[in-house]
Amino acid sequence: MTDRQMEALLEFPGNRPVDVVIDTDTFNEVDDQFALAYLLKNSQKLRLQAVYAAPFCNEKAATAREGMEKSYQEILKVLDLAEAPAYKECVFKGADRFLEDPRAPVISDASQDLIRRAMDHSPASPLYVIGIAAATNIASALLQRPEIRDRIVIIWLGGSAYHRMEQEEFNLIEDVPAAQALFNSGAPLVQLPCWGVVEHFTVSKPELEQYLLPANPLCQYLAANVIREVGSYSRDLCWSKTIWDVTAVAWLLNDGGRFMEDRLVRAPVPLKAGYEFPDGRHLMRYVRHIQRDALVSDLFQTLMKGGRL
Repeated sequence: MTDRQMEALLEFPGNRPVDVVIDTDTFNEVDDQFALAYLLKNSQKLRLQAVYAAPFCNEKAATAREGMEKSYQEILKVLDLAEAPAYKECVFKGADRFLEDPRAPVISDASQDLIRRAMDHSPASPLYVIGIAAATNIASALLQRPEIRDRIVIIWLGGSAYHRMEQEEFNLIEDVPAAQALFNSGAPLVQLPCWGVVEHFTVSKPELEQYLLPANPLCQYLAANVIREVGSYSRDLCWSKTIWDVTAVAWLLNDGGRFMEDRLVRAPVPLKAGYEFPDGRHLMRYVRHIQRDALVSDLFQTLMKGGRL
């Protein structure tokens, strides 16, 4: 793909409706639920086609398989709370383990479904793939069928800003081979770096209590989840919590640059700690700043529709 073709695919799609799938480790944190709900509530612009449960492994899940299974169940819970049970038939289980090699996929229902849906699209009308987890499922689809790279645009939240000393970011280090396969695939890619960029997209307890808790059952669940989670470890009177994953959905709603700023760069090679920047790499889009207040306001207003403002 030429630079001009890549640049065209990486342009903000404007106000036209687009087909979207989302790959999420929903039980891992308290922010994936916000991202999925925000996507569901923007259905006029973002036509959700499928939801993929991604693997994760931490104190909430002893194995990648357990993380994926718990995420699958959490997706179903959010769909019920969002009064969108019809989407349950489009939820697919992802990989039960991480990649061991950047050339060897882990086949799952999610990766197979992504391939099928991608092949139904074209460079003129691509499928937008929102990744807010380790890139295992997305990378596995690309490794199985490399030709889908010309039919999709990937928006991946992961890694750190290039200028940051802190480079060991969760979505990246959970599956470094998958991230490398993603960045090496040649697929149009938008990266939202966590440390140094997205970490500044936060919400506070007073905001959650004033706007979301009284609104509706979905908002109550989202807000209470954050308050309970942060309350389990914070001893500060005043706290804020990053809700990272919302920003990946918001890139597709970034009309006029109201939510974030980005630029075209040459795709690096992600490592566990840092990046390599070889010559001759393809173009990708790199988000460098989040407009926190504008995005939080739109997020809350969107989720509260049907409730009070």
